Amino acid sequence: MATDALDRVNRAIVRELTQDGRLSVAALAERVHISRAHCYSRLNRLQDAGVITGFTVRVDPVKVGLGASAHVTLKLRQHNWRELRATLLAIPEVWHVSLVGGNMDVILLVRARDNADLRRVIFDELQTLPGVVDTQTYMIFDDHASGQTVPPEDPAAA
Repeated sequence: MATDALDRVNRAIVRELTQDGRLSVAALAERVHISRAHCYSRLNRLQDAGVITGFTVRVDPVKVGLGASAHVTLKLRQHNWRELRATLLAIPEVWHVSLVGGNMDVILLVRARDNADLRRVIFDELQTLPGVVDTQTYMIFDDHASGQTVPPEDPAAA
């Protein structure tokens, strides 16, 4: 099931669960206007197809003691990417890793207790990794997620 094959009901299911992943199947079915059995079946298919990969909780990083956040870009020796990816994901302060094109190769979302802890992560953990040639740090003063979960439905397809 490709994302372009998601129909209106599947898009609604994904959108509702993104807003509240704790919804019961009965409540979800009511919100998307289908039967509970049909909802359960669609939910299973979305999970089996890998469209829904899990359920999680969103937390406010500041309220859980992570007062300093930054996007950190890394310039790498290209042959090191696969080995480095696992290492980066194992660093607790690294919340997100993206391989990108452009002047830098990787963009990280790093969250730390404070600026001193952020400095430690960047200088002692990231810059010392084999294959890292250069880093740049962009402090985050305020951040918000759009809540967008699936591309908007194509009006021509409706």
